Amino acid sequence: MPAPRNLLKEKLIAGQTQIGCWLDMAANVPAEIAGRAGFDWCMIDGEHAPLNPTLIRDQLIALQAVGCAAAVRVPMGEAWYLKQVLDAGAQSVLVPMVDSAAEARAMVQAVKYPPQGGRGLAALVIRASGYGAEADYTQTANDQICLMVQAETPGAVEHIDAIAATEGVDCVFIGPHDLAANMGYVGNTDAAEVRAAIAHVMARTRAAGKAVGMFCLNPDDLAGYRDMGATVLAVASDVVSYRQALEERIRKVRSVLK
Repeated sequence: MPAPRNLLKEKLIAGQTQIGCWLDMAANVPAEIAGRAGFDWCMIDGEHAPLNPTLIRDQLIALQAVGCAAAVRVPMGEAWYLKQVLDAGAQSVLVPMVDSAAEARAMVQAVKYPPQGGRGLAALVIRASGYGAEADYTQTANDQICLMVQAETPGAVEHIDAIAATEGVDCVFIGPHDLAANMGYVGNTDAAEVRAAIAHVMARTRAAGKAVGMFCLNPDDLAGYRDMGATVLAVASDVVSYRQALEERIRKVRSVLK
């Protein structure tokens, strides 16, 4: 059997808008609940959540069980960590802080099997191949890997043409908060210079024929980013939604019991 189809990648290539939720609660139950909520995909955040490959695997299993596409943001662009995440069953991965074409090429090398890359082979023992049950996994896995790289610095903005043109990069995902901070506007993603940088990255990525991802929790900004070319939209966070729901509940209860 070949590697499972990566439906998220297929929809990105087709230009279909995909709505997602960021997962930072580091547990499979919140992941399963988010997966049932109706999102097209969920991002397991290995960069800022207290996760390891085992906990990432558990969330991948939970999302697969409810039919929600999963992506994993790794904490750093390191081949050994990407290998473990892919072996655990991830097919879509997001690498933070990719600032140059050389770094983008290194990430392609890390996620692809030879001859396109240098990912280590262990198909007989990894979850990604059904622990060896999918006999053609190694020969077919490369086509199903979706590599997203994150543009979060002035360097990434400067080199966006070369990054987006890198063969094997499927999506450039903009990190607006880190980008704003690294441009000198901590906490101010609405600064004119930041907005201009975001628009530039989107335009150049789309010109290269690649998908654009955007993290945006403000509903008022979503239509604008969509119209600028973003098709991979992270519109919710499990942590933020949980906190806001509990704060609203206790506010209502105290109001009723006052």
